[in-house]
Amino acid sequence: MAGKSKNTRILPLLLLPILALPALAVERATTVRVASVYLTPDNTSAKLADLDRGREVIVLETSRDWLHVEANLTEERTVTGWILEKGVVRPSTPNGDKILFGEAADCEDQASQKHGRRGAAQDALYLYYRVAEEFPNSPLAGEAMYRSADIRWQIEKADVMSRPSAKEQDAYLRVGMNEEFMKEVMKKFSGTKWADLAAFHLIDNKLCGDWQGASKCPEKEADIYEKYAREHPQSPATPEALYDAAWRRSALIEIYKQEDQAKKSEESKAKAMALAQSIVAQYSQTDWGARAQRLLYLMQQDIPTYGNATE
Repeated sequence: MAGKSKNTRILPLLLLPILALPALAVERATTVRVASVYLTPDNTSAKLADLDRGREVIVLETSRDWLHVEANLTEERTVTGWILEKGVVRPSTPNGDKILFGEAADCEDQASQKHGRRGAAQDALYLYYRVAEEFPNSPLAGEAMYRSADIRWQIEKADVMSRPSAKEQDAYLRVGMNEEFMKEVMKKFSGTKWADLAAFHLIDNKLCGDWQGASKCPEKEADIYEKYAREHPQSPATPEALYDAAWRRSALIEIYKQEDQAKKSEESKAKAMALAQSIVAQYSQTDWGARAQRLLYLMQQDIPTYGNATE
């Protein structure tokens, strides 16, 4: 019994130092320039890699003007080495969120130019994301995360739509865009316009590739856009969603005629005109208001808005 009592007293004492150890704080930072990663804190030592703008680094230690880091070269590859501290935005950097956002905006502008810097779009994507991750309480965080997701979405969409499967009638027959990052915006910034805009993007994955002149697709798509407008009345994308629904309803006027469904054709015309009128009433000073006014005119004149019908 005495031996057992001694062991039970020692065991908690052995565990105490382990349980009492605080979790090591990990400092994450972001580069705003191309940074060379060296084997040692000396630019004459072996260079291990070049780190592009917007890539995350985990700071392991510092030495004078150098940082020992674990660096994300890509989403799949990391390297450990030394980089110069200049051009690295840390959580303690004054106005760090604005610096990263500004660099991201500059990269996005570069990407839009005809002879812009190669890889600028990807740099912008990473930089915007790092604003939200490194400075989650910044007033720029929601917009930055949305912009990052938007750039990624557009890059993927261009690839998806270049494939033969993009012309399939049903959306499930093609590979869609990755929804993970848009859904992250919706989760982290719920109730904001950035979440509303992210939700609007998700509609892309539900659209048909080619209607093939049948009513099934425009019917379904009009319902989807109207549902979005009902659920996101304050979204900046709501007038566009309403117009997209109205145009599809107007297209169904001719499609139903081709399918010998005169009653449905008239019903679609009434729905399309009601939608267009609501856009004109609510968003008269926008492009969508003007486009809805044009759509109304075409329907009032019995001018087809879809197909190759001529008189």
